[in-house]
Amino acid sequence: MKRKPNLNKVSNVLITGISGSGGSYLAEFIANNKDCEIHGISRWHSTSKSNNLSEISKKIKIHECDLGDFSSVIQTLRAVKPDIIFHLASYANVRASFDTPATVLSNNILGTSNLFEAIRFLKIDPIIQMCSTSEVYGQVSPKEVPIKETVPIRPASPYAVSKVTQDLLARTYFVSYDMKVVITRMFSYLNPRRDDLFASAFAKQVARIELGLQKTLFHGNLDSVRTIIDVRDGMRAYWEAALFCNYGEAYNIGGTTKIKVGEFLERLIALSNSTIKTKTKKSLLRPADVTLQIPDTSKFRKATGFKAIHSFEESMEDLLGYWRKRANEELVLKTKNEKR
Repeated sequence: MKRKPNLNKVSNVLITGISGSGGSYLAEFIANNKDCEIHGISRWHSTSKSNNLSEISKKIKIHECDLGDFSSVIQTLRAVKPDIIFHLASYANVRASFDTPATVLSNNILGTSNLFEAIRFLKIDPIIQMCSTSEVYGQVSPKEVPIKETVPIRPASPYAVSKVTQDLLARTYFVSYDMKVVITRMFSYLNPRRDDLFASAFAKQVARIELGLQKTLFHGNLDSVRTIIDVRDGMRAYWEAALFCNYGEAYNIGGTTKIKVGEFLERLIALSNSTIKTKTKKSLLRPADVTLQIPDTSKFRKATGFKAIHSFEESMEDLLGYWRKRANEELVLKTKNEKR
């Protein structure tokens, strides 16, 4: 469904998973650049770090809501009356999904179903930006690269299966109930606040080794080829997708820097003055890995005119700087405890 955005209508925004890594960056972007109320969903038992939102805490309103509880979803949507919903809330650790598949599937699928059903029940009409992932494409062949949105979906992890289902639910509610759904499939990004991503895991370990908190850097598969985008650019892309992309369609979002995971590690280590020893750790290897994630983002760029702001080099330095600060805080705390 093609449409022209009415930018004057965006007054209330709701972000599910607002205290998580991506959600907090999205909230920061909106708070610092847009004139609208920002609401977020957070569970009472959430393990997300509250300091993700510390810089904008006075600019947002958090609602206690569990997407697995249908009544609380209805209450929140009724209170907020959002013009746009950014649905980011999910268990997103791919490797961990092999260990707890039922939990990941239940959380991600049921929460999304409850969100769509609550919207339908309340008869509200927000734009819904469904944040899916490149993991839905699974193991593609070299002939299918760069990956277009038309490439067959072949999930290779329980997490990917849950995201495929979210993706398809979004499409179903568009077809069946004319909901204003835009589906985005994000490829690899540099996100300092999420330490289960390979880039953040590497930077965290480099920073700890520099301060003597760790001796060896452990890694999984280094042969996977990715393109990289900065999380700040990625979250800005989500905003533009909600405003400019056609309802009921899927759009790839990703960077232009193509790099092997092993090469990324080498370039990150080159930014350090310390000697970094590395070692493969079996527990970090997936039973099935997605090794070729190079997107065709022309559809998204044509719809939005999107261009990244942050360079790959800047993003790497910011990533390492973030984890050096965290490592220093850890060292200070460790020193205090040893003096007691």
